[in-house]
Amino acid sequence: MNTQKLLNMALNGVDAVGYRLDQFGITGKVNRHNIAAFLMAEQKHLEGEWDSIQVRVNRRRSQVEKITHQIECRTDALVSPVLSRINRFRASQ
Repeated sequence: MNTQKLLNMALNGVDAVGYRLDQFGITGKVNRHNIAAFLMAEQKHLEGEWDSIQVRVNRRRSQVEKITHQIECRTDALVSPVLSRINRFRASQ
C-alpha cells in the first residue's frame, strides 16, 4: 500500500476520533493539527538529544586522541635515546 494512503487513513482516523470525543464533550484537543505539532516538537527534542550525544562522543574521541598523541610523544622521547645508543653500539662493533 502507498505510504501516502496509509498516512491519510491514519489522519482521517484521528479526525474521526477527535470528532467523536468532541461530540461527547470530552476534549477538543485531539485532531491532526495538535498531533502533528506534538510529533514535530518530539522530533526536535530527539534531534537535540542526538546532537548532544554526538557532541559527547566527539569530545571523548578528541580526549582519547590527545592522550594517545601525548603517549606517542613521550614514548619517542624515551625510546630515541635508547635506540641511538644501540645504533652507536652496533656501529662500533
